[in-house]
Amino acid sequence: MATVKITQTGSPIRRRPDQEATLIGLGLNKMHRTRELEDTPSVRGMIRKVAHLLTVEGE
Repeated sequence: MATVKITQTGSPIRRRPDQEATLIGLGLNKMHRTRELEDTPSVRGMIRKVAHLLTVEGE
């Protein structure tokens, strides 16, 4: 399957609790951490929800 590489570039401080939970669900909880995840519709939806806090490669 195709993968997408995401890096957290924004802080979850002073964000809504559901956005912080989405970052944790993506496996990100600290700045500048990178994860490579399968490119599925559910992962894409999570990325879209917190896109302002991420850098996405492999689109």
